[in-house]
Amino acid sequence: MENKGHLIVSVEPGSIAEELGIEPGSRLLMINDKIVEDVFDYRYLAQDEDIVITVIDKNGEEWDYDIEKDYGQELGLVFEGGLMSEYHHCCNKCIFCFIDQLPPGMRKTLYFKDDDARLSFLQGNYVTLTNMSDKDVERICFYKMSPINISIHTLNKELRVKMLKNKRSGEALRHIRTFVDAGIEINGQIVLCKGYNDGKELDYTLKHLEDYMPGMKSLSIVPIGITKYREGLAPIEAFTNEECKDVIKQIEPYRKYYKEKYGTSLIYASDEFYLNSGTPIPPAEEYEGFPQIENGVGMTRSLIDEFEEAFDEFKKDPSSKDRLIRGKFTFVTGKAIEKILRSLMDRITEEYPFCKVEVVGIRNDFFGEKITVAGLVTAGDIIAQLKGRDCGDYLVLPTCMLRAGEDVFLDDLRVCDIESALQKNIRIVKSNGISLINVLCTDYVPVHEREVPYEQADSGDSRQA
Repeated sequence: MENKGHLIVSVEPGSIAEELGIEPGSRLLMINDKIVEDVFDYRYLAQDEDIVITVIDKNGEEWDYDIEKDYGQELGLVFEGGLMSEYHHCCNKCIFCFIDQLPPGMRKTLYFKDDDARLSFLQGNYVTLTNMSDKDVERICFYKMSPINISIHTLNKELRVKMLKNKRSGEALRHIRTFVDAGIEINGQIVLCKGYNDGKELDYTLKHLEDYMPGMKSLSIVPIGITKYREGLAPIEAFTNEECKDVIKQIEPYRKYYKEKYGTSLIYASDEFYLNSGTPIPPAEEYEGFPQIENGVGMTRSLIDEFEEAFDEFKKDPSSKDRLIRGKFTFVTGKAIEKILRSLMDRITEEYPFCKVEVVGIRNDFFGEKITVAGLVTAGDIIAQLKGRDCGDYLVLPTCMLRAGEDVFLDDLRVCDIESALQKNIRIVKSNGISLINVLCTDYVPVHEREVPYEQADSGDSRQA
C-alpha cells in the first residue's frame, strides 16, 4: 500500500491518542473526511468537540476513531515535522539579509532561509508574502489565523522590489489588504537600511500604514545588522549614534497621530535605536502591552522593570541575605546592553557588598564589532577575551547565546568548552528580573530551557529572528 498521511513519531502519555491505542509509526490521513495537508488543517480540524480521525497503522490498515473531547483539547499526536510538510524556502535576495552575511563553515541549518507563513503563527516569524499563493492567503483567511507577522520594509512597491530583489515583492503587498478585509490582525516590521527605506521613504511608509487601519496592530522598526562578511553584497552603512536618535525623533509625530486617532501609537523603534543613541528607554506604558517584544522592542524596559520589582521583593525577605552567595560573579553579555545590565547588578552589590558582580560586554570579533547584541556572542570570543582575567567564582551566561534547548553556541562550541578553557563554574540565566537575582543564590536551579533573551538579535537563526 502507498505510504501516505503524516507520520506519527510519538504519542503523549495520558493523551486521547494513547487511550485510543494509536501507536508511533502510524499515519494520520484525515479528520472529518478531509485530507490533512499540513499543520493548518490539523490545528483547525482537530479543535472541535466531536471529530473523526482516520489513521493508517503500521500494517497499512485504515482505522476511523470517533472522538468526543473538550473544544481545543489536544489529541496528543506528535508528527515527524512541525509543519507536517516541507518548510517554504525564502525566494528573495534581500539586501539586508543577515544569513547572507554569515561566515563560511558554520552548520548547514544556519544558512537555511525560511519564509513560511505557518511559522508566523507557530513561532512568531515574519514573512515577506512573496512566496504565498492565492490558495495560501485564502486558507489563512478561512481559518482566521491571526495575527500574522509581515516583513513590510517599505510600502513603496518599486523600492520593495529593489530591496528584496524579487519582482513579485511589490505586488505581494496586496495580500495585506486581503488580510485586513478578512479581519486578520497584522504585526509589521521594517528593517531600516540607510540610504534605502529611511528618511523620506520611511515617512511615506509610516503615513500609508493608515490605509490598513485598524487591522494593522503594530509596526517595529529595527536597524539592519551588518557583519564583516558583506563582500559582494549591496554597500550599506550602519546608522551612527546620532542617526539612531534622529530615527526616534522622526517616528514620534506618527506615533502621536495614530494614538490620537486610533488609540494606539502603532509604531515602535527597537531597543537598539535607544541603546546605540543613549536615548532613555521609554516607560512601559509607551509599549502598550509589548506587542513586539520578541522582535527586540521593549525587552530592555521589560527587563529593567522586572528586575526592580523582583529586587524590591527580595530585599523585603529577611532570609534573602543568607541566600546570596558570598563571592564574585562575572556576567557576560553583548556590548549593546552592557551598561544597562551593569546598572542593575550594581544595585545588588551596593545593597549586599559581600556579593560582588561584574558585567563584561564581549566585543564581537566573530561577526564584527558592529554586531553588539548578546544573542550573537560566540564561545570563542568569550574565551579569548576572558582568558587570564579574574572572573571570580562564577561565570554567568544568558540563555540567548545558546541554541534553543541545547548548550551550543553559534560557533558550535559548548558551555563545557568555556568551563574547560577558563576553569570556571558557569551558570546560565534566564531573561526575567527574578532570574538575574536567583542566579546569585545558593538555591539556584540550573537552566535547561531557553526563554526570551535579554535582547533580540537581527534575523535568521532562532537567536537572531
